[in-house]
Formats: sequence, C-alpha cells, structure tokens
Amino acid sequence: MKIAVVGATGLVGHVMLQVLLERKFPFAEVLAVASEKSIGKKINFNNKQLEVIGMKQAISLKPDIALFSAGGSTSLQWAPEFAKVGTTVIDNSSAWRMHEHIKLVVPEVNTHVLSKTDKIIANPNCSTIQLVVALAPLHKKYTIKRVVVSTYQSVTGTGVKAVKQLENERKGIDVEKAYPHPIDLNCFPHGGTFEENGYTTEETKLVNETRKIIGDQSIQVTATVVRIPVYGGHSEAVNIEFENDFDLNDVKKLLSQSPGITLQDEPAKNIYPMPKYSEGKDDVFVGRIRRDFSQPKTLNMWIVSDNLRKGAATNAVQIAEYLVEKKLV
Repeated sequence: MKIAVVGATGLVGHVMLQVLLERKFPFAEVLAVASEKSIGKKINFNNKQLEVIGMKQAISLKPDIALFSAGGSTSLQWAPEFAKVGTTVIDNSSAWRMHEHIKLVVPEVNTHVLSKTDKIIANPNCSTIQLVVALAPLHKKYTIKRVVVSTYQSVTGTGVKAVKQLENERKGIDVEKAYPHPIDLNCFPHGGTFEENGYTTEETKLVNETRKIIGDQSIQVTATVVRIPVYGGHSEAVNIEFENDFDLNDVKKLLSQSPGITLQDEPAKNIYPMPKYSEGKDDVFVGRIRRDFSQPKTLNMWIVSDNLRKGAATNAVQIAEYLVEKKLV
C-alpha cells in the first residue's frame, strides 16, 4: 500500500502523517508531496527523513491512495490526474464536496455510499464533520426538522499564518495578518468570504454539507460562524428541532453509545466539552444537553472536536482505512 500525502508541509498534512502512524495504517511506503517551492525539503516521519517530491513525480509513482490537503485550486487541477493512474484521492478541500457524483463522507455516518469506482472522495468541512457525527444518530431516531448552529472556531482552521498572527499579537509584535481584525482578546463573526445573501461561504458549507452527508435535503439548517483565539478545536452551540419528541436520558444514552462520540455532560461537576481538552484527540465531544423550553421537541447541545484531527486528518485516514478494509482500493 503506497500512500501519498499531498500538502505534506502544511498544518493538516503534518497531522495526516502523524495520524497514519498513530493508527498503524498498513502502508508500505509514504510519499510526501507538496508544491514546487517545497520540493527537496525534508520531513521527519517514522524515524526517517522523507524528501518532498512534486505532483508529477508522485503521479508517476502511482500511489494507491492520495490524501490531499493542498487547497481547492490544487485539488481541481491535480486530483483528476492522480485518478487517471488509478489512485483513489481523498480530498480535504472544498473543491469537490458539492459535485453531484462525488461522495462526501464521514465514516461514522455514511461509508455505505462508497464503491470501487469512487476515485475522488471528498472530506467535509471540519465544522460539518463534528456536527453530523452528533446529528446522525439523533436524526435516525427522532427525525431532525431544523438545526441552528453557531460555531466558535480555532485559528488552526485558517492555517499557519493565523496561528502566527495570534502568537505574535500576544507578544505585541505587529506582523502580516491572516484576518482583517486582531484575533487575540477578540472574536468576530467572519469565516470564509461573504456572499450576496449576507452569509459566509463557511456558513453555507455547514448547510449544504450536512444535508448531503445525512442524505436528507429536507433538513433546515442555519449557521453563524465565529472565529475565536484558541488552538485546540472548534466548538458549536447547536439547537435541534425534531419531528418526534424525545426523552433526555434516552438522548444521552444514544449519543454515549454512538461511534466517535465521547459524552461529557456533568455540569454539576463542571464537566463539559472544551477545545483545550479536545486537542490531540480524535473523538467528537458532546455535552450541555438540555431541552429547549421555548418550543416543543427541541434540544440544545454543545459539540467540540479537534479540527485538525477529526475535522480533517483523522477523518481522511478513517476513509482510507475503510477503503482498505472493504478492498475498494
């Protein structure tokens, strides 16, 4: 099994390499792939030095699977080229997610849609992944009508430049900014770019991707995306209206038994999910579960997950694991 990590020098690429080792993925060889300017750089991996190679060389080596985290334009250009030589691409950008014939996959929810003919598979947006891991079992039992979600997103979701901005602001150093405003001691409701309807591209992704992954276009979703000065993961305040009523204890039991979820819901002991403690972990943490008293059949909860791991790298590796297990590559 030959695996290419495309975008290996970036934040998510680095974590992908780490997760491949941690989860003991059955690779024989790993290729570190990046842009022309990074060719020849060395990356530490599995007690060895991997030399970064370019796209054309990687394609000539015909990897079985390519994990892409190199941006949308790169994916649009190069993913089809890898697919032509028989490589299955798992792409972390937004480039392919809403293409009708491209599968958008979260392993806990919808791996059943995958087949051997899927040569480009889309990895969802980080905020969407943690949301649907928690929503899917609830939808199956109670049928979701409407979701209102507000996110509190880590700077790591923007990349190295944003992390450096926060670090330098805390040191009082003026540097090139990833955001239009200071991030330290601040938060702002701006993720992605603004569209004509007043929503941002990140908010629209939450709407469209949630429906596609769960497989129900009737679910109404509205979102507000907020960036906050933390590193460890994204947090979401979620309000869910169901067709059918629920018992709160049944909801907690269902979530605690669902794959990929850790329930942290003991507010009397100050136990609830926080990004500081989700960092470096692969689960989706759910807590603050309570009935919405303002209207019937409605639930509030709080969802936190490491956006670089489950929100990106781990989800992609889990898809690759499924492909190997089911002999789809």
